[in-house]
Amino acid sequence: MQEPDNSPTLHSDSRNDRRELAALTASKSISNLALRWVTAFLPTLERAFSTTTGTLTGILGLAELGGLSTTLVGRTLDRGRHRLIFVGSLLLVTASSVIALGGSIATFSIAMVFLLVGVSNLTVAGIAYIGERVSYSSRGRAIGTFETSWALSLLLGAPILAFLIDRYGWRAAYVALALLNGLAAVAIFRSMPAPQLAGTTAKTSLFGGLPRSAWPPLIASAAVAGAGMSIFVVMGAWLSDDYGLSVAGLGAIATGIGAAELASSSAVAVVADRIGIRRSVGIGGLLLGLGLVVIALSNDSMIIALIGLIVLVIGFEYGFVSSLSLMSEAAPQARGTAIAVGNAIATITRASLIVISGQCYERFGILGSATVSAAALCAAAAALSADRRRPVGQ
Repeated sequence: MQEPDNSPTLHSDSRNDRRELAALTASKSISNLALRWVTAFLPTLERAFSTTTGTLTGILGLAELGGLSTTLVGRTLDRGRHRLIFVGSLLLVTASSVIALGGSIATFSIAMVFLLVGVSNLTVAGIAYIGERVSYSSRGRAIGTFETSWALSLLLGAPILAFLIDRYGWRAAYVALALLNGLAAVAIFRSMPAPQLAGTTAKTSLFGGLPRSAWPPLIASAAVAGAGMSIFVVMGAWLSDDYGLSVAGLGAIATGIGAAELASSSAVAVVADRIGIRRSVGIGGLLLGLGLVVIALSNDSMIIALIGLIVLVIGFEYGFVSSLSLMSEAAPQARGTAIAVGNAIATITRASLIVISGQCYERFGILGSATVSAAALCAAAAALSADRRRPVGQ
């Protein structure tokens, strides 16, 4: 059953609003590509830096802690300064690609910190902006559209980067990403409206200012994110190690995954508001769990492994994108702060599980990473169950 919605519609669904949403989605796709290509083409970077999967996933896990910076922008977003955070985040992503051209583990590490800070704050700003402009009864559609950026980044970007890497080497990918993100920053600055100040916010402590009822949806969203990332971070290494896929093969798989994600996030935009956001999160979690089971049973069959991976991707994307709508209504009177805190929780969850999953993969293979993912999924189910009686859209 659909959750009741008594929230006001802050802005009409005008053509200008749709253009804004399209611009935000396109820019987020570009910034997401800067992040997603790293795990999809992890073997390429292993060879470039003469290092191991465990080392790179360790760097990624520590860099994830850059997402904690979102706790510093919550009140800025509550005051209506979404454009400032969005454009600044795109410039950080641009800088990260330039720094990575240094070609060492040290410059890669610094670049990943810049990248995660940028992507995390951009995501928080986008969701908070949508939450302020779209009523809860339509928010699944708006956030589902915004989050197609996660899928589009791989679907459109992976084959292009694969071509550039094959023809010009790994640095070509970073040059392209720097140019694209810089252009996106300029475009958003020109198209996104100037700040509409929402007044001063109460000076409460960051965490103490949220009601107790806000925590279960924030935890559920973070746990779903961790469950998916536990597999995604080792996906490229797993397919390369177990099935011998080349860079071109990984690019093709990444494109297929992008198509599955696009279908899934589009489904959120189409049906989640009608069947209910909480139910959508639960459905996504069930599919994610089914994908884990298929992967665990795949043995040496690449076909079965890929089927399991696609099911997992569909479930993750549907569940996680739905959880963002739930998170955006966790504390409507302090929306920016709640989303920022939720992202901080997700940051700690992802960072921990990326490191744990990478180490478990090196010791136990994909079964080790699947076990980590399953544990996170159980935590998400518990948090979602605790949230079932909370009224939303009021």
